[in-house]
Amino acid sequence: MGSVTSSGLGSGLDVTSIISQLMTIEKQPLIALNKEESSINAKISSFGKIQNTLATLRDKSAAFNSSELWGKTSTTLSDASVATVTSISGKSGATGSYSLQVDALASAQTVSSTAFASSASQLSEGTLTIDIGSWTGGAPPTAFTSKTGTSGITISIGSGDVSLGSIRDKINAAAAGVTAGIVTDASGSRLTLRSTATGAENAFRVSVNETNDDGNAATGLSALAFDATSTASPMALSQRARNASAVVNGISVTSASNTLDGVVEGVSIKLNKTTTSPIEMTVAADFTDVKARINDFMSAYNGMVDQIKTETKYDAATKTAGKLQSDRTAIGLLNKMQSLLHDNFTGTGSGSLSRLSDIGLSLNATGRLELKSSKLDDALANPSQVKALLNGGGTGDSTAMTGFAKRFRAFADAAQGTDGPMETRTAGLKSQLRRVTDRQDALDVRYQGIEARLRKQYDALDQRMSNITATSNSVNLMIKQLYG
Repeated sequence: MGSVTSSGLGSGLDVTSIISQLMTIEKQPLIALNKEESSINAKISSFGKIQNTLATLRDKSAAFNSSELWGKTSTTLSDASVATVTSISGKSGATGSYSLQVDALASAQTVSSTAFASSASQLSEGTLTIDIGSWTGGAPPTAFTSKTGTSGITISIGSGDVSLGSIRDKINAAAAGVTAGIVTDASGSRLTLRSTATGAENAFRVSVNETNDDGNAATGLSALAFDATSTASPMALSQRARNASAVVNGISVTSASNTLDGVVEGVSIKLNKTTTSPIEMTVAADFTDVKARINDFMSAYNGMVDQIKTETKYDAATKTAGKLQSDRTAIGLLNKMQSLLHDNFTGTGSGSLSRLSDIGLSLNATGRLELKSSKLDDALANPSQVKALLNGGGTGDSTAMTGFAKRFRAFADAAQGTDGPMETRTAGLKSQLRRVTDRQDALDVRYQGIEARLRKQYDALDQRMSNITATSNSVNLMIKQLYG
């Protein structure tokens, strides 16, 4: 069994404290390395913050490249309940004033059967054939013309399908261009059929072939036939298929649906109700999104400027320096951003606009962008010129030939690219951090050896001093015994 020792008990020396103080002195190089490690990590963190603002600036610059941004319009109606007007994605609206009169809304053909006792009522076996098309020849119509590209859908009704409810389900499962339902009132249950799409071209005809025909068109499966040209048709017409009809600026227009796309360039008009007289519809350019994105770009630019200044500043009042004070990479990014603003645009399409200040964006005394809204409004009288100023130029063009937003997108891509200054500087810091960590590990091993050696030496000293004390005590006892 090994001996148990407690340093200092024999000699009275505070060995633990002595070794601790000696090791504190010995570890000064490690303390310096720990501070260096903290400093490097702080710099990496600072560049991470700048990286975040750079990514935001890149995204806000790229937003001007959207095809849906430019040419948007807003529409006002003198009676907003008549229609709902929206811009057609990717198309520029034609601004102007229009009169709109809605004479009729599009409708879907609806027919209904005679009343049966219930949805469980039994009809008969056979087939139903549903054709989609249009009725022609006046009122009542004299002919039916199948819709181009369609053919009749035949639905088989077997012995287990002859209830009114089962026939409804078979029709709905056939996807024949109609939907079936059962409506029950005091008279009984009626099968209803309705076109799935509105418009005159989406009417339908129902032909029936009974397996065992009893000769009575009003009974069995024959009761579900419909032909608008026959006054004896078993199913009755509840609503005829009809196109929407409207008058825009005195010109009559029709549509199979209640939506008029392209009648007025760049806008979609959804008709909600008919009118007895025209209403006014005004289509005007809408720059709400353009202005929002210009403000977003300004905020992103200012955010990056503020972040770089925070990381590189020196506060004389508190005598504290930013983590990246005098860092050439961070300061270089700020200088590059400012130079991109000062290089006038000489590309085509911007007319008299060549600087951001021409659309109200200018640098203030703090180096941040600020916007004069009235000047932007004036510039947007020619939106294509503003677009060119911000997003003009092509790949490979010089900076002066490239729009300002496109410049900053390219700047951000280059700055955070594989060989860009952000990546290069951060990689250098991480490499420096690895070297510091390696040196820390090596010193830790060395200090463990030194501490072990000191502890061994002091343990030996403690043992010798303990022996001396014991010998001295024995001599003192002997003298006392001899000489009393």
